[in-house]
Amino acid sequence: MKSITITGSQRESVGKVATKALRNAGKVPCVLYGGDKPLHFSADETSFKKLVYTANVYTATIELEGAKYHAILQDIQFHPVSDKILHIDFYQLFDDKLVTMNIPVRLVGTSPGVINGGSLSFAKRKLSVRALPADLPDFINADISKLRIGHKLIVSELTDDKFTILHPETTVVVQVRTARSAVMTEDEGEEGEEGEEGEESATEDGATEEEASE
Repeated sequence: MKSITITGSQRESVGKVATKALRNAGKVPCVLYGGDKPLHFSADETSFKKLVYTANVYTATIELEGAKYHAILQDIQFHPVSDKILHIDFYQLFDDKLVTMNIPVRLVGTSPGVINGGSLSFAKRKLSVRALPADLPDFINADISKLRIGHKLIVSELTDDKFTILHPETTVVVQVRTARSAVMTEDEGEEGEEGEEGEESATEDGATEEEASE
């Protein structure tokens, strides 16, 4: 998984006055959890743009006075009016410890069901995944190139040896629903023709039997 570097400085004071002064200076107070003790630091608000304002998911490399910490964003608070970042909590990563993250699902290919007028229902845009930090994916690819009308893709079809998806295997990720504008596929059309031929054959056989009995 790609990482965003955040350069900050450790906080000497964590009181309300010091926190307000930091925010007035355009900085965001942060706390890094997961280590021996919580680590309080601050960084410029602009440092978090690529980490926060994106549909993608990244880990963070926090640089503090020569030391580096690998972490994930755990919680974030915004101002209710200005929408500015007020506070961020990070959780420290360790190479040998499993971590849980919500990973975005990326649709791959074009659904023939959608081409034929079906409606694509994207039920799970993110999936909760557990893995070692080195094995965290940037995306979970969902191949929809074979999805016809009425077909669906479930979690069990997206499994990978490097990570575990923390949802029931039968959870629907994406499906193609029928719609008024939908048209039958070629396969469905052939099935329909075979059915009609069978009915015609049965009718002819029935008529022959009636003639014979007369």
